[in-house]
Amino acid sequence: MKHFFVLACCLFSASSVFSQNEKLQDSTTVPTETLDEILVTAVRVQATSPITHSNVDKATLAKRNLGQDLPILLNYLPSVVTTSDAGAGIGYTGIRVRGVSAQSTNVTINGIPYNDAESLGTFWVNLGDIASSVESLQLQRGVGTSTNGSGAFGASINVLTDAVSKDAYAEISNSFGSFNTRKHNAKFSSGLLNDHVEIAGRLSIIKSDGYVDRASTDLKSYFLQAAYVDDNTLIKAVVFGGHENTYQSWNGIDKETLEDDRTYNSAGIYTDEDGTVKFYDNEVDDYQQDHYQLHWNERYNNNWSTNLGLNYTKGSGYFEQYKEDESFEDYGLNNVTIGGETIETTDIIRRRWLDNDFYVINANANYKNEFVNAIFGGSYSTYDGDHFGEIIWSKYASNSEIRDHYYDGNGKKTDVSLFAKATYRLNTQWSLFGDLQMRFVDYKTTGIDSDRTPLNIDEQYSFFNPKAGITYELDKNNNMYFSYARANREPTRDDFQNNPDIKPEQLNDFELGWRHEKQRFKFNANVYYMHYNEQLVLSGNIDDVGNPIRTNSGESYRLGLEIESAIGLSKGFSIQPNVTFSTNKNKSIYQSFNGELKDFGSTNISFSPDIVLGNAIVYQPNDALQISLLSKFVGEQYMGNTDSEVSKLDSYFVNDLNLTYEIKMESIFKAIVLSGVVNNIFNEKYVSNGYYYTYDDTWSDPNVITTIEGAGYYPQATTNFLVGATLKF
Repeated sequence: MKHFFVLACCLFSASSVFSQNEKLQDSTTVPTETLDEILVTAVRVQATSPITHSNVDKATLAKRNLGQDLPILLNYLPSVVTTSDAGAGIGYTGIRVRGVSAQSTNVTINGIPYNDAESLGTFWVNLGDIASSVESLQLQRGVGTSTNGSGAFGASINVLTDAVSKDAYAEISNSFGSFNTRKHNAKFSSGLLNDHVEIAGRLSIIKSDGYVDRASTDLKSYFLQAAYVDDNTLIKAVVFGGHENTYQSWNGIDKETLEDDRTYNSAGIYTDEDGTVKFYDNEVDDYQQDHYQLHWNERYNNNWSTNLGLNYTKGSGYFEQYKEDESFEDYGLNNVTIGGETIETTDIIRRRWLDNDFYVINANANYKNEFVNAIFGGSYSTYDGDHFGEIIWSKYASNSEIRDHYYDGNGKKTDVSLFAKATYRLNTQWSLFGDLQMRFVDYKTTGIDSDRTPLNIDEQYSFFNPKAGITYELDKNNNMYFSYARANREPTRDDFQNNPDIKPEQLNDFELGWRHEKQRFKFNANVYYMHYNEQLVLSGNIDDVGNPIRTNSGESYRLGLEIESAIGLSKGFSIQPNVTFSTNKNKSIYQSFNGELKDFGSTNISFSPDIVLGNAIVYQPNDALQISLLSKFVGEQYMGNTDSEVSKLDSYFVNDLNLTYEIKMESIFKAIVLSGVVNNIFNEKYVSNGYYYTYDDTWSDPNVITTIEGAGYYPQATTNFLVGATLKF
């Protein structure tokens, strides 16, 4: 009965997908951007652009920002599905948009690419509490507009960090909750000194034991900026980063364990000499990442503005593992002979390291008048990453020496993109959009991988990514749009490692939309058709460190309808719906099964539910108090591409209750903000992520190959809570 009630609510109410201050631009005006906004002009679109998007502002994020990672805070946006390895939304978290993984979601921070150059993934765990330093973000679904860095195959997320504050302020925030979770941060701004200079910053600590056993998280992060601003110039130096230490929870659990002990974590398990099962206490991922950015924005007049951005990112860290009965040969070591007995295996503790440097330069110019808004520019990045492994302890040392590397590899990648895009207003009703991008990628690797196998990649790609669209304004309350966009995307390092013949993927994206807005009612609807050639889809398998293994799927497509709205029922009560109905198909899948190559025909694309519903019922009787019921329904999905019942994830329905209350003060503090969230209020036992695997068994009969299927699951937390207070000075 409870599921029926909340599902009914979902049909009428959904996520907070609209920023309260997002308004359709009047067709006769030329909006003037703030100097801070010029940082992201090249990668963002305006409200009436023929690009499907959602905007999220600082105030919207703040209401739920009690320690959970940024992807979790975006969970209620259209077509979004999120997951957390530790189960509680802190640590390693992931986001999928329209069924496409984070590896295919382009992320920029102040226009600077954030995706890892080799894995193409985004690891928010390295930037703990980044949500506290976000001024605004825009989520573009589909290919979107041309952006910097890797191509967008499901979405792009561009983040603008804190804007320059005219007034001085300070804030201290503390929150506590389930699983021994706590977050502490302090923010400040000097305001404009002498009307031109601002110094601002943030320090944060987030810790949690996690819902899953031992899946603890320890995040330390910072954000500092120094800015010079006058009427037409903004020069901003931004330094931010973080250090994460998380106990691994990559392995997942099987179906039987899910039913009997859903918080079980096998990471770090070993058996001591007495046969006692134990867990290694330092089976952790430990990584430090620091970003140094310099931005110079110049507005010459109401028509011309330019932006120059420089970036250096330093990343270094490892994950540590206790491994039992490892072969000396696998580590390039000699067998050990003791008392005439030859010993071929040993217990070890190993660290796999990544040490990388990433440089970026962005430059673009923007010209606009009442008819034309044109942007052109480019981006150049270079990446140099070392991969190596160390044995820090061994039961039998053999011929190993301290700090010896048992493997060494290097990856180098350059990425050059040039683009030109423009919106041309034909008249008060019609406008045209065009966007051309050339992208050149050069990727080389040397050395051996963690399996001590040579990994020699030398690939160059030249991608042409055209985009075009048209917008028709029926009247001041309605506009319609149609767009076409092409994207090309290179494989990752792991893709090459798992399949040397892996191919780049291509996407042709068609979007048809209608936007309607009146004073207390807003409605967006769009139909999309995304046609892929050689799409790299998640196979459902993972490697030995939890990375998903992808494979080319030939031709495939995603066809969907997205609907979102915001309805003000009264002055203090609103509902905000979104729903996505889609069909996501591989046109033909061939896979070895029972020793034969089998044609599975048309199948569902992995991790692509046919229905995703969101919900936000918001009650705000005054400016001080807001209460929200947030709901999310995700339909059943497959973790592989053969429609095997073993690979199916059940649908789930999760509901959160969020409350914020601000107390205005006249002395000591300017205000005290109290906030809280109860996640999963109906105690749903659900799984949002997992993996599917197969292997050939010949044990019972060497002459008969039998394919064995299996699955692993990442359970999410049952009912849990977070409460916090922010003191504003």
